[in-house]
Amino acid sequence: MPIKEKISEDLKASMKAGNGPRKDAIRFIQAAIKQVEIDTRETLTDERIFGILQTEAKKRRDSIAEYEKVGRTDQVEKEQMELALIESYLPQQMTRDEIEHEARAVIAETGASTPKDAGSVMKVLLPRVKGKADGKLVNDVVNTLLKPQQA
Repeated sequence: MPIKEKISEDLKASMKAGNGPRKDAIRFIQAAIKQVEIDTRETLTDERIFGILQTEAKKRRDSIAEYEKVGRTDQVEKEQMELALIESYLPQQMTRDEIEHEARAVIAETGASTPKDAGSVMKVLLPRVKGKADGKLVNDVVNTLLKPQQA
């Protein structure tokens, strides 16, 4: 089932169940997708929708961090619920070990050896893990692997 259909079905189920917060979160997701469709004047593929969902998930993670700093636990809970919902529509995310394995392979392919080579590694690695890993985590893994080891 295409992801847009799944989101619509989940909205209907939330409305029937009377789950207001979930319904509102799903509508927000639909609005984000619709806005991009209007802006680009095209029907989005599942791949493009996953990109939008990842962007929305990143916004939630950033908001959670900010709300935690100021002690807004009510907002943190709301954002965490929305993040969990968004992540339920995304493909299974790669673990840090899986990202590290891919990164090591790309480092070997490109011959990268210093932190200055991180850009060339990221250029090859990001398309391989697109939709399956957070870019910030991928960058962290690459930088860790390329960091000079202390003796």
